[in-house]
Amino acid sequence: MTDPLIQDPSETEEAEAATKQAVFNAAERLFALHGFQNVSVRDITAEAGVNLASVNYHFGSKDALLFEIFRRRTSELNRERARMLHEAAARHDGKPPVRDILEAYFAPPLRWANPDNDRRISVQFIIRARSEGTAEMREVLRNDVSHLERFAGALMAARPDLPKEDVYWRLHFVLGMVHNNRFAEFDRLHHLSGGLTREGDVDALLKRMLDFAEAGFNA
Repeated sequence: MTDPLIQDPSETEEAEAATKQAVFNAAERLFALHGFQNVSVRDITAEAGVNLASVNYHFGSKDALLFEIFRRRTSELNRERARMLHEAAARHDGKPPVRDILEAYFAPPLRWANPDNDRRISVQFIIRARSEGTAEMREVLRNDVSHLERFAGALMAARPDLPKEDVYWRLHFVLGMVHNNRFAEFDRLHHLSGGLTREGDVDALLKRMLDFAEAGFNA
C-alpha cells in the first residue's frame, strides 16, 4: 500500500509541466500585447497564477523565456511552411510552380494572424521579436536563413531562366510583403483608399498577395 504522505513522482512532473506551460502561455500573451520591456516577471507569474520564482526555475531568466517562446513559435511556423512546400512539390513531380511556392510561404502566418485564430497571439509575438527582440533573437533573425534556403532553391528550380541574384532579390521583396502585411495595419490603408480596401477575408487577401508576388517573379 502506498504511503499517502509520499508524493507520486509522476504527479510532481505533471504539475511542473503544467506550471511551465502556464508561464509560457501567459508570457507569450503579455509580451505580444504589451511589448517586451513593459512586462515584468511578476506580471507573468500573476497572469499564470503561479509562484514568483517559476520563471527562473523553469526557464532561467526572463530573456531565456522570451527566447524559448520565439524559438518554439518560429519553428512551428516554419515547419508548417515546409510541409506546404513539400506537398506542393509532391503535386508537381518535385518542381512546384512559383505561385505554389509563394503560397507555402505566405499562407501559414497569414492564417495564424486571422483575428479569429488563436494563433494570432503567436504572430503578434513574432512581430514584436523583429523590433524589440533580445540580442539572441536579433542574431537568429539576422543569420539563420535555413528555413529560407528551401524556398530559394524551389524558386530557382521554378525559374531557371532567372539569374540567381534576381531570385534572391525578388525573394527579399516578397519577405517584405509578409513582414508588413498585418491585419492590425489595414486601417491605415483603409483610410488612404477612402474605404475601398477593407479586407477581412484571409483567402481573398492571400489571393491578392499571390497575384502581386507571382507577377514579380514572372516579369
